[in-house]
Formats: sequence, C-alpha cells, structure tokens
Amino acid sequence: MTRLEIDTDYLAAQLKALLAIDSPTGFTDTVVRHVSRELERLGMSVELTRRGAIRAVRQGSRRQGARAIITHLDTLGAQVKRVKDNGRLELVPIGHWSSRFAEGARANIYSYDGRYRGSILPLMASGHTFNEGVDTQPVDWAHIELRIDARTTSKAETLALGIDIGDIVAIDPETEFMDNGFIVSRHLDDKAGVAASLAALAAMERAQARTPVDIHWLFTIAEEVGVGATAIVAPEVASMVAVDNGTTAPGQNSSEFGVTIAMADQTGPFDYHLTKKLIDLCREYEIPMQRDIFRFYRSDSASAVEAGHDVRTALIAFGVDASHGYERIHMDALVSIAELITAYVTSPLEIKRDIEEISGMTGFTEQPSAPHDGSSGEGQGGA
Repeated sequence: MTRLEIDTDYLAAQLKALLAIDSPTGFTDTVVRHVSRELERLGMSVELTRRGAIRAVRQGSRRQGARAIITHLDTLGAQVKRVKDNGRLELVPIGHWSSRFAEGARANIYSYDGRYRGSILPLMASGHTFNEGVDTQPVDWAHIELRIDARTTSKAETLALGIDIGDIVAIDPETEFMDNGFIVSRHLDDKAGVAASLAALAAMERAQARTPVDIHWLFTIAEEVGVGATAIVAPEVASMVAVDNGTTAPGQNSSEFGVTIAMADQTGPFDYHLTKKLIDLCREYEIPMQRDIFRFYRSDSASAVEAGHDVRTALIAFGVDASHGYERIHMDALVSIAELITAYVTSPLEIKRDIEEISGMTGFTEQPSAPHDGSSGEGQGGA
C-alpha cells in the first residue's frame, strides 16, 4: 500500500480548535464533546467511559488481536490551593510542570458560579517596589499567586465572587502558527498528538483503507496525573501505540522533524517486536525517523500495563522543544506521525498468536540470540 496523503489543512484546523478548548486534567468534558463530534463526523461510533475517556472502533477484517492508537486530551493546569488575605490565589499544579513557566501566564479561573480571568505573577512582581528582589526570589509554586481581574483586595471579596479552594485554573495556550511550519503554544502535549491521530483517521476514511484487525482510537483524560489508559483498553486489543511528545533537549536524540521512536521511558523498554515493526515501517515508507530514550517520562502505555492489560506497547513522538513549558513543534513531525499511524494500522499482522490472550509456544516470537562461543544467532518478530 502506498503512503496515504495527510491533509495538513485539516490537521492544523483540528489542532487550533483543540488548543482553544481549556482541558486541564479533571476539566475535560468540553474537549471530549468536541473530539466525539469530530469522530462521529468521520463516521465512527463513539463510546465513553463514565468520566469521559473515548473509544471509537474502526472495523477491520478481524475483531480479536485489535490494534489501538492512543492519545490524551488533558493538559497541565492548576487548582486554587488557598484564597489569600489580599484576595489573590495560591495555586498548586495539575500535572508536573515548573512554576517558572506559570509566571506571566494569563488564565481562566473556573468556579462553580462562573468564569474569571487573571494573571499568574511572582510574589515580587514590581521592580519599582522590590528592586533586585524580583530577580532573586525562589522559583516554586509557593512564590507565585494568581491576580484576579475583578474588584477584590481581600479574602472575603474573592469568596464573594464564588471563587474558592479547588477551583480549576486553565492556562492560556498563547498559540502561534508560523508560515515556516513551526507551531508555538502551551499544551501541544498532547493536543498535537490528538490532531495527528484525527488526521490519520481522516486520511484512512478518504482512501477507504482496509485493516487486518479492528483499530481502536483511544483518547484518555488523565494522562498528566498518571492515570491515562487504566480503564479504556478492551480485552481484544493486543498492541497499543501511544502518540505523545518527545523532548528535544541537550542529551536527547528527539527532533522537531520526522517521527521520534521511543525505545524506552522511565518504566523500561517498550515492546521489542512492536517497536521494531514501527522502525521498519518508517524505512519502508521513507518516513523520517530517529530513536530516543526518555528517563523522566511516561505515557498512556505505562498506565495500561500497570493496570494489568497484557498488551504490546510502543510510543511514537513528535519532537517538542521546552516540553511542559512554552512548547514548540513543527508540522513536519505531525505529518510524519500521521503517516506512520496509517502505515501501521494497515500493515499485515505478523504475530498470529496475539489474537489469543493465552496460548502455547506455537508461533511465539523470537529475538536475536548469540552464544558466547562467537557463533551467530537469528531471530525475527513483528506485531
């Protein structure tokens, strides 16, 4: 099968729409509705868990041994930790990110009674008042506060607005699409992955592409806090490819161009055979690719395995500069991701025994082995 053409205008439009929706972990209903409507528009039937994780199954030639493509809809954010005596808000982060990137951000505060705007500022925000103290104050969540754009200078006045402890704070994405293909925004993790997955699905629908097994398109709502794919993977799924960000930083091999194949994260190596298959597909379809290992990183795949799902897992990533900060990616990587997804889900199923959850040694995979006497060994596998 030839490489499917990805509609970059559609991909960009979906990414813009996703980034415009506030969706920190715990506040994802609106983005779930948006993605569900888009999946239905593409002809999919949508199932939701109680809290809103999405499963849409595109039928293939066989139900058992299904493949899953998984992304997450939730983003980083914050909650109100305390209403301070000056009427401003102390915050705690949702997900793991530095207060360094919160300073100066504009944000929405969602109380049970309405929505307010505000700015996140360091406690010493005025150089005219604090002089060098502005530059020497510590960087942590205890040294920033949210200034509400409402008439309040006291705890009582803020509480009277309806704002209280636990209210969700959603950080503005501050998105910019550049003419040269770069995209700069907060929350590209993992809305860029969601957009690429939707673009892959749209390409398959246009081409009426057939797959050897059912494809489960999964969208989780709590990856940033480690919950991820704990309750969305169906028993018939045998392999799962997560789509998320890769970190382009010193000491890493990720790139803002092409696909980054993650060989391992902090939970250990990804499945040998599934990862090798993805690498082979990149070579076959001439999709730019590089490998990387992430030491301080985990994705939906880790939560699925930890929840007891016996599935092969792999991670394909789009390179992100300044991950969990003010992020930057390039459209080239998102197109490459979408191309690899379509190549993978339409590829033949090599490991036939994966159709069964439990079986014997017949058809079990092989890995290369070499005896210590110096003679060669052979092995093969796929997913």
